[in-house]
Amino acid sequence: MTTDKPHEECGVIGIFAPAEEAASMAYFGLHALQHRGQEAAGIAVADGRIIRDHKGLGLVSQVFNQGNLSPLTGHLAIGHTRYSTSGSSSLRNAQPFLVDTQFGPLAIAHNGNIANAAQLRSEILQRGIGLPTSSDSGIMLMALAGARGDTWEERLQTVMGAWQGAYSLVLLTQDKVLAVRDPWGFRPLSLGHLPNGGFAVASESGALQTLGCHHIREIAPGEIVTLDAHGLKSCQGLKPAQPLARCTFEHIYFSRPDSVWDELSVHHVRQRLGEELWQETQLKGDVVIPVPDSAIPAAIGFSRVSHIPHNDGFIKNRYIGRTFIQPTDTLRRQGVKLKFNALPDNLRDKRVIVIDDSIVRGNTSGPLVKLLRQAGALEVHLAITCPPIAHPCYMGVDMGTYDELIAHRMTIEQTREHIGCDSLHYLSVEGVMRAIGRKEGYCNACFTGVYPFKINTQHTKTGFE
Repeated sequence: MTTDKPHEECGVIGIFAPAEEAASMAYFGLHALQHRGQEAAGIAVADGRIIRDHKGLGLVSQVFNQGNLSPLTGHLAIGHTRYSTSGSSSLRNAQPFLVDTQFGPLAIAHNGNIANAAQLRSEILQRGIGLPTSSDSGIMLMALAGARGDTWEERLQTVMGAWQGAYSLVLLTQDKVLAVRDPWGFRPLSLGHLPNGGFAVASESGALQTLGCHHIREIAPGEIVTLDAHGLKSCQGLKPAQPLARCTFEHIYFSRPDSVWDELSVHHVRQRLGEELWQETQLKGDVVIPVPDSAIPAAIGFSRVSHIPHNDGFIKNRYIGRTFIQPTDTLRRQGVKLKFNALPDNLRDKRVIVIDDSIVRGNTSGPLVKLLRQAGALEVHLAITCPPIAHPCYMGVDMGTYDELIAHRMTIEQTREHIGCDSLHYLSVEGVMRAIGRKEGYCNACFTGVYPFKINTQHTKTGFE
């Protein structure tokens, strides 16, 4: 079933646990990052001598079982949950990627997207080096495998300057885990102390909390962290960019509400997005309802400052998930009803204000509005906690092409007519930044078209297939 959300990016995790089996810890950490990607999952483990790995297409619970986890012995591990932002959804592109190098085995798991991947790929191929995948992550792996330097930290510093874009990486050698974040800080990456000794890194602090971590902090933009038998070591691979370019959508939609991003509670920011939305729209209505799940905090904030009652209007089928079983023609015509049902008793004869976090392609908002009207809503007013998404993301979020983005093709009034709501409202860029509480340091290119650096807009997600 097609969704009208920005598709997830990826989730990465790294474990150094001297007293425990790292694969099991990585498995449960990946479960906490499942929302960031449901196309593939993988874990690579090292025991000080060799690296073993297992990966496959599907959810973490579909890819792993006790039978294929048991052979992954060792105290060092990295893991990945994937949504394809570069390269197709195939086993070939499932991560972590593993290669043998002149310095020993190396595995990599990547969250983000390298905007200049086409140029880097051409340079590698011209040197006669083959590429094992059709994704930008494979390009980064091969560049690192052939980089100059006496240590992996030095080799990372050698190649980081050529990588223009978003990368939160975890790397695995036979005896250490490394974590590195791009100098713009596009994607989150956090570090924590494990309760029985050792360390873990993950795309979100919520995954570290699942593992019982304490003293959690963000890995700084441009920082390289090494976890091995000597403990934790940190160095600055590249100076942080000025200004930084953190992804605004981590607050709006991607991150779990229990995560901390830029030292801010995601749940709290989402409530403030709802408050700012009411301040800008001053909408009148009888009930405020969210589109579950990420819009729930915003609806609470909107209701709190507007004094309009908050209630449930949709019940979400939480177990349909990302199914690989195609529905019948009859079920396909049901569309959004496979995922949501309306609650008529909360909607009948009411002016309904619907809070949602985004409209991308505009293909599910209309059916949701229709559901509300069928349930007896008198009026339906749609309020969105971000500005119109009129430009693609080239830093690791699959938002679609210009032709696919409804805000690029239509005005707000045309979009309202297409969706069929009584009114349509978006939060401004300024409102978003007020809710976050920052004046700069965030990437809002999908709203403004102003990218942190020059972008090759011709490259597509499957351009290397």
